[in-house]
Amino acid sequence: MGLLKVSASPHIRHEDTTRVLMSDVIIAMIALVIWGAYVFGLRVITVTAVSVISCVAFEFLFNLIIKKPSPVGDLSAVVSGMLLAFNLPATIPLWIPVVGAAFAMIVVKGLFGGIGKNFMNPVLAARVFLFASWPSHMTNYSEPLMRLPLFGEGIDAVSSATSLTLLKSGQLPDLSVKDMLIGNMAGCIGEISSILILAGGLYLIVRRVITWHIPVSFIGTVAIFSLIFAPSEINALTYMTAELLSGGLMLGAIFMATDYVTSPVTPKGRLIYGVGCGLLTMFIRNFGGYPEGVSFAILIMNLFVWYLDRGTKPVKFGGGKKNAKA
Repeated sequence: MGLLKVSASPHIRHEDTTRVLMSDVIIAMIALVIWGAYVFGLRVITVTAVSVISCVAFEFLFNLIIKKPSPVGDLSAVVSGMLLAFNLPATIPLWIPVVGAAFAMIVVKGLFGGIGKNFMNPVLAARVFLFASWPSHMTNYSEPLMRLPLFGEGIDAVSSATSLTLLKSGQLPDLSVKDMLIGNMAGCIGEISSILILAGGLYLIVRRVITWHIPVSFIGTVAIFSLIFAPSEINALTYMTAELLSGGLMLGAIFMATDYVTSPVTPKGRLIYGVGCGLLTMFIRNFGGYPEGVSFAILIMNLFVWYLDRGTKPVKFGGGKKNAKA
């Protein structure tokens, strides 16, 4: 008779591995790559491929150097590479996603222990780092349907202001709700099509990869406060629609804020987390010098996840309020 293996609780076994979960996320994002390539051209494929290959390579090399087993097979680096590409304009020089991948996979993820141990979202941290370092490249958005070629830097593309930039200046974007929903507008590769992002989010909820708490509370908070902060000269509902369908709100709420490692584990904690992300997003959009606030909002709330988990954990069976407080 073999010896029993004793380990700390919880003793839970489930058929869903990290690889299975990451595969579902990749499936949910495939349509965004295809639509981005249709709107901005085949260069989207090049940027995405460079980003994914760089993330996988840096994670593999870093773990090889520190002599740890390579986690490349769990596909988390592939997901990080796709999300990093989604946060970049199609005109971006190809060396920038390489730098971003190195920062995300080594500095933010690897140095803190690898998957499951990073305290903030690696992709969003890389985006903020790239934006602070090369703002002109990170805000060089091409006009929709310019169809950039597969190779080349894309610097000859006609630069276009995003709808958030126009809203920041007190103007409504000259776009129909249909164009904003399907993503016929300027912006980063993966953030323009709200309807495809929502479809991907619904797929992930049905597959139980994510729950509804963070996306609904995040988007709902932005909706409520955009009505409150709507300029008097702009119709409040029109302003709210533009705020919801512009920038990285949908992408951030569904694919970034729901990251397992950097979001709360309890339903109540997730709701508070989503509301906090929404409030910070609206505060930065309305009172900050930068028209977009999603990345900064999520990164700030990442820092409070430990406190949210601790403050919203359920009481042990048989325990009372005094024991929970203790």
